[in-house]
Amino acid sequence: MVSGKVVIKNPTGLHLRPAGLFCKTAMQYKSKITVHKELRHEEITANAKSVLSVLGACVKSGDEIEIICEGEDEAEALKAMLQLVMDGLGE
Repeated sequence: MVSGKVVIKNPTGLHLRPAGLFCKTAMQYKSKITVHKELRHEEITANAKSVLSVLGACVKSGDEIEIICEGEDEAEALKAMLQLVMDGLGE
């Protein structure tokens, strides 16, 4: 298992179009990829390969998320997912 934290730069957060791109990228890997977001009173975990799960996490611009990858290609998956977010998710 590998993980990395990143701040969402996209002005709209992980809404429909960016979430679709995020999930499309995640689906290219065999590893299980999850998104973890901490709020004051709760923690939210979303399946990065499910658009509805990612949208349900309500990730906004400026939020810090942790991307967790588990599986045979976890290192490559984490690198790609972090880079996608750092690049602004196609803003």
